Amino acid sequence: MTTYTPPLEDWRFVIEQVLDAPASWRAQPAFADLDAETAAEVLAQGGRFAAEVIAPLNGPGDRQGCRWSPDDGGTVRTPDGYPAAWQAFVDGGWPALACDPAVGGQGLPQLLNAALFEMLIAANHAWTMYPGLLHGAYEAIKATATPELRERYLSKVVSGEWLATMNLTEPQAGSDLGLIRSKAEPLDGTLTSGSRVAVSGNKIFISGGDQDMTANIVHLVLARLPDAPAGTKGLSLILVPKFLPDGTRNAAWCDGIEHKMGIHGSSTSQMRFERATGWLLGEPGTGLAAMFLMMNSARLHVAMQGLAHLEGATQKALAYAQERVQLRAPGRPADAMPSGGASGGPDPIVWHPAMRRILLTLQAQTEGARVLAGWIGLLLDESEQHPEPAQRARAADLVALLTPVAKAFLTDLGHRGADDALGVFGGYGYVHEYGIEQQVRDSRIAMIYEGTNQIQAIDLVMRKWLDTPRRIEALLDEMEAEAAACEARADLAIEAAALREQIAAIRLAGIDLHAARAHDAQAVLAVADDALHGLGHALLAWAWARMARCAERHPDPRAAQRKRELSRFGLTWLMDDQAGRWMRLRQWQRPLPWVLA
Repeated sequence: MTTYTPPLEDWRFVIEQVLDAPASWRAQPAFADLDAETAAEVLAQGGRFAAEVIAPLNGPGDRQGCRWSPDDGGTVRTPDGYPAAWQAFVDGGWPALACDPAVGGQGLPQLLNAALFEMLIAANHAWTMYPGLLHGAYEAIKATATPELRERYLSKVVSGEWLATMNLTEPQAGSDLGLIRSKAEPLDGTLTSGSRVAVSGNKIFISGGDQDMTANIVHLVLARLPDAPAGTKGLSLILVPKFLPDGTRNAAWCDGIEHKMGIHGSSTSQMRFERATGWLLGEPGTGLAAMFLMMNSARLHVAMQGLAHLEGATQKALAYAQERVQLRAPGRPADAMPSGGASGGPDPIVWHPAMRRILLTLQAQTEGARVLAGWIGLLLDESEQHPEPAQRARAADLVALLTPVAKAFLTDLGHRGADDALGVFGGYGYVHEYGIEQQVRDSRIAMIYEGTNQIQAIDLVMRKWLDTPRRIEALLDEMEAEAAACEARADLAIEAAALREQIAAIRLAGIDLHAARAHDAQAVLAVADDALHGLGHALLAWAWARMARCAERHPDPRAAQRKRELSRFGLTWLMDDQAGRWMRLRQWQRPLPWVLA
């Protein structure tokens, strides 16, 4: 029922006041000419596209869904309006926003791209699934393709003239890519980067495997070459276009689309390759490393989905709560007139404490999550563009540590937040017309794909935390600096104390995790999810403290007060939610029972 309003002022606050991104851009030659006003105008135009072009397609696209036909090897029609919206997106140059100008990109920061995609996803998650993998495909092709392949395909991907897919999953190989069976046979007698091969196999859950939005589709496929070793070391990455350079149809077929719980406008396809012609990206056996260029981009994109659903759900719930009147509230805002005329009541449900607590929680989590997501975008830019090698390395370490946290923690917040927002609507939340039930359905998949949240927790604890302790130390340095900055101000004593408490908890958690791993591999894996959520909440504490400290820089005093109040609410009401997470890390000695049928 409600329209989508892009959070442009909130993003300006994060970019300009909280992160001081313009100062970082001035230190990076690639962005030295970018100023805050130009960045704000880019986001304003992107927000306008999200609100006016794709948001109106969200509900109708969900009801209509995609339609598959077996004609011509399996063709998919996306919901009405999707192709035209995509053409408008391409005409606006949006796919090229954060791509290298040397290959046709606009050369703008990843931070702006992240902000753009929050708005796109919040407006229409299903539609945004199509460009969601495009930047990752650009990274993989740019880094691994031969000059000839880059010449043929890279500019088409950068511009959005052709969309791309990521073909990993097979029926017997979900997250365990070592079980992939798809094969690739040499067609030119050689096996080196750029060699022509014939790909055969079946893939499932392929987003955009077929669609009617672009004239060609660039499939990036993991497969095994002859005599390749078992496991992930035997995988190679292959570029397989839907249409070959001479215009003939390649043997890459869509055998059907999934009938899903949500994101109905996204064609999640079952793909069949029958000796389809493709070209090796990189050397044989380096496919997983090449694919991770795409997967890491995709995981950060999925983290933005969590933030987007938090924002979208919060907007819907707050608008409804301000309009819906029910019962007499035990109190009312100081500047509010009594409801219901002379007799009083009923009051807007936003005045009721139970509803106010839900809405404050949603708003505080959204604000904190946006600071965290923006920081990762800024770090990603610095890891790629900063002229100082030490700064690039430090930023890369933080991005590696924060990526699994952002993917898992923000998508969990997004789905749980949408579910809580539905409750604000009462019975109306359960019907399609109000839009919130679609938000609940659409948000659930983000916790599953691009590596389930539990897999992200294992990656965080085992590889990013315990195996490379310098990464967690770099994060603690950032948190220590923020705590010290808050301690320098008497009005931020509560924020400083809350952040110090989380710093101590992280240090103790590291001791507990090392002890658990030394004792038993099962012990540390059993508490990995608790470690990720504990760290996620600690990062929210950092974000809220920083937001409160920087609020005085906001040009609007009323908005600045709102930032301070939401930060204080988060730190004093919501941090208890993770106390049990840290506690379970100290009780890792408890064995998990074996569940027997």
